[in-house]
Amino acid sequence: MTGPRSSQVPVPDGPAAPASIWSVPGMVALAVVAFTGFSGYAVLLPVAPLWVVEAGSDSAGAGLVNFVLLGSTVATQFAVPPAIGRWGWGRVVGGGLTLLGLPSVLHLLSGDLLYTLLLSAVRGVGFGVLTVAGSAAAVLLVDGARRGAAVGAYSLSLSVPNVLLMPLGGWVSQAAGFAPAFWIGALPLVGVPAAVVLARHLPVRSTHDPRHPEVVGAPAGARTYLALLPPTFVLLAVTLAGGAVITFAPQLVAVPWLGALGLFAMGLATSLTRWRIGGLSDRVPIDRLVWPFVLLAAVSLGGVALLVREPVQVAQVLPWVVATALVGVSYGALQNLTMLQAFAAAGPRRVGAASAVWNAGFDTGTASGALLVGWVAVGAGFGTGMGLTALICLLTLPLALLGTRRR
Repeated sequence: MTGPRSSQVPVPDGPAAPASIWSVPGMVALAVVAFTGFSGYAVLLPVAPLWVVEAGSDSAGAGLVNFVLLGSTVATQFAVPPAIGRWGWGRVVGGGLTLLGLPSVLHLLSGDLLYTLLLSAVRGVGFGVLTVAGSAAAVLLVDGARRGAAVGAYSLSLSVPNVLLMPLGGWVSQAAGFAPAFWIGALPLVGVPAAVVLARHLPVRSTHDPRHPEVVGAPAGARTYLALLPPTFVLLAVTLAGGAVITFAPQLVAVPWLGALGLFAMGLATSLTRWRIGGLSDRVPIDRLVWPFVLLAAVSLGGVALLVREPVQVAQVLPWVVATALVGVSYGALQNLTMLQAFAAAGPRRVGAASAVWNAGFDTGTASGALLVGWVAVGAGFGTGMGLTALICLLTLPLALLGTRRR
């Protein structure tokens, strides 16, 4: 087992924490794990709800599909650090990828809502492992001075599937059938060998690096989780909105390619923003970057709400693309900024706790958005549902301003 070394106290059960800026082989393995794992997740996020609608469910049932997926994800996430402590990175991450990918093709057997929810729950367990382990690994593979850039690079590798597969999944399934999307959903299985390689560059049974000294004044115990609440609530709001757009984009438009184009614009903007905001956050205080993107989220979601009061028409393609792209900018920026705030608040000895809380917030928000907007749309339409997400984002502005007021 090889890895970068340092002159500080060694880790007895694995390689030392990287003292250099990058652990390149580890980052490459992490990129493969993230790309294959998130490919399986992204392609089915809009497709599985559409699958049950084709089988006779309404928009509330469609929203329930991703709610169960992400509810199962959240239920799993806090168990991931202890699981890694017991079984090690390779077994846990490899098992997670298997649970995420293997059930995908089983969707083809039936579009029955209960059956689909069961498969979504199993996939959610695998996705819960991937999310917590991936973001924790991104932090452990680099030194603290370049954490923002590392999170940006990791985010790019997981965002590419969102750009390519999330918009195409719904379009292809409507134009050519659902089978190709469900087979692509099995891609996480391809990443299992990379999980074994990744494990060689991380502490064998730990989601933190013991060689990082404890930070004086860092919160401990329950205080750790209290310190994580402000960025988590901001994240909850923006992911609630993002989850709603992703889940219902194929149902917000008059023709399928408009839904694909909107998701492509959102995914591309999200990916580029997550990549570039990481490096910027290494140079500019994070707290100063958060509140402008909260405002942008509220404004852009308000624009989406106005557009989708009726199905978006071809003549509205330009405002539709602009609105979804701006949602993507705020969605991507706030994901990375709140993640970095969470790691900073928890301290370097609590990487696993910060990762679990952040990812639980992300997936709770995404699941709640799918359920809430689907439920509201049944009675009041998608315009009202999306307007509600804009209001929720705006209500988190005081939390986003907390850090700047303390300076």
